Amino acid sequence: MDLFTAIRERRSCRDFLNEPVEDEIIEKIIEAGVWAPSPLNSQPWEFIVITNNEVKENIYTESEACKKWAIEKSGWKWLEKYQIDFLKSAPVLIAVIGDSRKSGMDQFQEDGPVAYQHACAAALQNMHLAAHALGYGTLWFTLFDKPTMRKILELENEKTPLAVICLGKPFKPPQQTARKDIVKKVKYIR
Repeated sequence: MDLFTAIRERRSCRDFLNEPVEDEIIEKIIEAGVWAPSPLNSQPWEFIVITNNEVKENIYTESEACKKWAIEKSGWKWLEKYQIDFLKSAPVLIAVIGDSRKSGMDQFQEDGPVAYQHACAAALQNMHLAAHALGYGTLWFTLFDKPTMRKILELENEKTPLAVICLGKPFKPPQQTARKDIVKKVKYIR
C-alpha cells in the first residue's frame, strides 16, 4: 500500500472480528514502531503485547473508572455514551511504554523530559500505518490513569504507559472522518 494512501485511509477501529492475530503480524507492526525517530536515537519505547483476557479485563475496569473521573472533572456529557468494550473484544492490546530517562537534551530544560513521549508517539503512528497496510484495524487508546496502568502492567516507576493500541481485523470498514483543509492549519514564515 502506498504510504500516502495509508495515511489518508487509516481510521480508528472499535469493532473487531473475533480472530487471533499471528505473532508474525504483531512483530511486523512493532518493528515498524521501532523504526520511528527518537531524540539522540535513544529509542525510549517498550511494547507489551496483551492477549490475556484477565489483564484485558483489568485494563477495561481501570478505563471505566477513569472515564467516570473524566466525566466528573470535565463535565463532558458525550463521554457517558463512549463505550470502551473494544478493550475486551480486540484480539490484541499493545501497551506502548516510554522511559523518561531516555529523552533527549530536553531532560535538562525547564519542562523536563517530554521528547521521549514524542518519540513514542512517532512509534505509535508507524504501528498504526503498518497495521492498516497489512489489513488490520487499530485504535490509539489513552483513557486510563498512568499510575494504575503501571501497576496492572507491573512497570517500574521510571517507565510510563503512554498508550494502548487495540489491534485486530476490523468487523467492518471504519467510518471515514473529515479533516480540516491544510490552508487553515499551516503558516509559512519565509
